[in-house]
Order: sequence, then C-alpha cells, then structure tokens
Amino acid sequence: MKQKRKISPVSARRSLRMRQVFNRRAERLRNQLGRRSIVLVGLMGAGKSTVGRRLAMRLGLPFLDADHEIETAAGMSIPDIFEIHGEDYFREGERRVIARILQEGPLVLATGGGAYMNEETRKAVSEKGVAVWLKADVDVLLERVSRRNNRPLLKQSDPKTILEKLTSERNPFYAMADVHIESREGPHDRVVSAIVRSLRHYLDKQEKPQS
Repeated sequence: MKQKRKISPVSARRSLRMRQVFNRRAERLRNQLGRRSIVLVGLMGAGKSTVGRRLAMRLGLPFLDADHEIETAAGMSIPDIFEIHGEDYFREGERRVIARILQEGPLVLATGGGAYMNEETRKAVSEKGVAVWLKADVDVLLERVSRRNNRPLLKQSDPKTILEKLTSERNPFYAMADVHIESREGPHDRVVSAIVRSLRHYLDKQEKPQS
C-alpha cells in the first residue's frame, strides 16, 4: 500500500501563508470591482470557459458561461439554434442573455467569440463590467478547437481559413477591451495569475485621482 507523503511543518506554514496572501488579494480585487463583473472576450479556443472557471475560483466569485446560458434559455444546443433559426436569431438571443447576466454581478462571465462584436453588448460590458481579451495565435486556436465538434462557424469551410478571417475581422473589436492577456499553451493557472495581476493594475489606475 502506497504511503501518503508527509508535509513538513515548514511547508504547511508556507502554504498557509500563500493561501492567506491569495485570499487578501482576492478580497481587495472583489472590493475594487464592486458590482462589476469580469467579462472574458476573444475567439473560440482562446480558453475563456476553462480559464474563467479557474479565475472565478481564485477570486471567490460565481462563474457563468454565456453559451451555456443561451442553450438553457433556448432549450436547445447552439448548433441546433444556428441550423434551425440562423445566426441572426442566435446573436439577438446572445445579446439579451449577456445583458441579463451583467445585472447579476459581480461574477466571471465567459462570452462566445462573436458576442463582443455587438455594439450594445460592448456598451453594457463597459457599464457593468471589465472586459478581458484572451489573445491567442491562430495555430493555438486551431489545435484547441479541433478537440471539439460543436463550432457551427467552423463547419462552413476550412477551419484554419475561417479562424484567420475571424481573427482579422474581430481583433479590432477585442482590442477595445480593458485588459489584454496572451493565452498561450501551458498551465491555465499561469493565465489566471496574469489576469489577476493585470486586473489589479487596471483597477488601481482607475482608483487614482486624475491629474
């Protein structure tokens, strides 16, 4: 029978101190946010849902995935919504769902790749949240999205060609986000830590009086 590894008192105290530091930082960031939510934007495959869950856990905030909420509201999957009702119908439902969620903050919200293209959604996020753009190279996005078969836009043609086109069209809108974070391959916790640091810097700057 494999013996459990014993943790030394020094390691236990160090771990406790680190947790206390994380908790204090998380509490301060929550206080700075007030009723605002952290809204993750970016292309499909950027890691918004995976990173968002970990970020919410780190900060002690609820997490919601806009796509999941849309499917719940519609009673069908997003591919079915696209097939039966079309993209315009989906986008209008997406706008309404995100507007509702932003009333429930503070929380961490992962949005679909096209959500931030909508001017009304960008305005709502600006008023009730902090937008965080998760940026990733096309090759990274392609590798990630190839693991799943539930991306309606990628079924229209060659996935890499579509992702390159979407990158060109959408990056100027994502660039309007308050915080920009590189989403590279590697542990998700690194991306979470980068978001926390950048959010603290952004919120600290907001609190300083304008000269």
